[in-house]
Amino acid sequence: MVQEHSARRLHWDLRLEHEGVAASWAIPNGIPETPDENRKAVHTEDHPLEYLSWEGEIPKGEYGAGTMVVWDSGTYELEKWEKGKVVVDFHGERLRGRYALFRAGKSEKDWMIHRIDPPARERDPFPDNVVPMLAKLSQLPRDDGKWAVEVKWDGIRALAYCQPGRVQLQTRNLNDVSVQYPEVRRISRALGAHDAVLDGEIVAFDTHGRPSFERMQQRIHNTDENVIRRRMKTHPVVYVIFDLLYLDGEDLTGEPYTRRRELLEGLELKGDAWQTPSYAIGHAEELLAASKEQGLEGVMLKRADSIYCPGKRNGSWLKVKNVSRQEMVIGGWTPGEGRRKEHLGALLVGYFEEEGGKPVLRFAGKVGTGFKAADLTAIAARLAPLERRTSPFGAGPKPPKGAQFVEPRLVAEVEFREMTGEKQLRHAAYKGMREDKAADEVVLEQATDPQGESVTAGAVADRRGPAAAPARPAADPEALSRRRRGQTLLREALPQPPARLGDHRLHLQRPPQGRDRLLRGRRRGDAGLAGEPR
Repeated sequence: MVQEHSARRLHWDLRLEHEGVAASWAIPNGIPETPDENRKAVHTEDHPLEYLSWEGEIPKGEYGAGTMVVWDSGTYELEKWEKGKVVVDFHGERLRGRYALFRAGKSEKDWMIHRIDPPARERDPFPDNVVPMLAKLSQLPRDDGKWAVEVKWDGIRALAYCQPGRVQLQTRNLNDVSVQYPEVRRISRALGAHDAVLDGEIVAFDTHGRPSFERMQQRIHNTDENVIRRRMKTHPVVYVIFDLLYLDGEDLTGEPYTRRRELLEGLELKGDAWQTPSYAIGHAEELLAASKEQGLEGVMLKRADSIYCPGKRNGSWLKVKNVSRQEMVIGGWTPGEGRRKEHLGALLVGYFEEEGGKPVLRFAGKVGTGFKAADLTAIAARLAPLERRTSPFGAGPKPPKGAQFVEPRLVAEVEFREMTGEKQLRHAAYKGMREDKAADEVVLEQATDPQGESVTAGAVADRRGPAAAPARPAADPEALSRRRRGQTLLREALPQPPARLGDHRLHLQRPPQGRDRLLRGRRRGDAGLAGEPR
């Protein structure tokens, strides 16, 4: 019998009937499926045989509080049972093959579990350091019937490497941010014994339920446990999952988008801090219009038959924005005036382009609005150690007189109204710092017509082909139908923000008190659930 036990920490309880009792081991990271890895197995006290058919809810405040379900059951053949070593051959519904349990420490509790037999099936290696697939800035395709349409999230891109009891969160520039988002790491409980690599974005929501990159700033830079604990309450996040790269030994990157999504949705990952929003095939124009009406950034379009190409921006994924936003490299700043005399006045920003076969930082203008008082102080502190005497900009107009220059290492998210013919930002506003992108990767994004036409990012809103046509009067039945359809699709695609989530915890029947209550409880196969005394 193997029970999945979601207590203070998720683990698996292996119980073997032996000499009238259930010998027990608690296995924190699941039972290994290959001989390549030994896993910790904590030898616990023997339990009554009734435990071999028990599952239920252990009330809060009691030892082992949490939910326990039967993960597998069956029989085993005993090859060896001696002090410090047990060798068995499992014949379960899930667990099959020869395993050894053996002492591996000074304490009598310190054991390991090892699979002796080869894997039950061929397994692709568990991946690591995968650079996420990227999207091209684009217009809407004229024919969207072969495109999956999703909401474009305004958060931090992150891959989640999930193995039983363990989760690592990694940004697109391969930074480990697991410590910053402990509420997301709890997704391991929802995945149970699955091995999976998920792709998604970590998103903070504003009071209206819209994704807010500005609110994300309160979570991005913090690694102090006490601060993180407070911000989890004031600035909660949701991991919005939109792709599945690996599942239980199968590399899915070569599978089409639709199959990956089907498998992802089969995992039913819906929780307070993680959700899997839906997508639509086609209807891109309606969903884009609805997203603009709700003040969202835009939509993503992904070829329904596209494979997942790590680190590539090959046109199989497109992003269509309602507003012009661009990552920019900070190359300097100008002193403030008036009330901001003691602070920086504007950031001097640019992007890299090729010139003579080498990357050159091109000056793209100033960013002087969008700052809060705390932003000015924090940015100044980060720029101070990067000061340099000469300008890092090697192309474009000259920066203004009196500019202070810094090494071009920091990346900021900038929103702007348009970009001039000289590729200068107009009416640019600061939205936050980007920790998930290296400065030398920042180039000017250009929105490309999927049919071949290329336009600048600043012109996206005005050149989307049929999607940019003037809206029909609200009385037009067809226009009204499209608007309603877009709103319906958007509601289905938007996860509920944490502040509005209800209490989805399962309230099971409270069992009677006392050590012997198991005998009066219900067993697997009986109606209802009862508590476990452990």
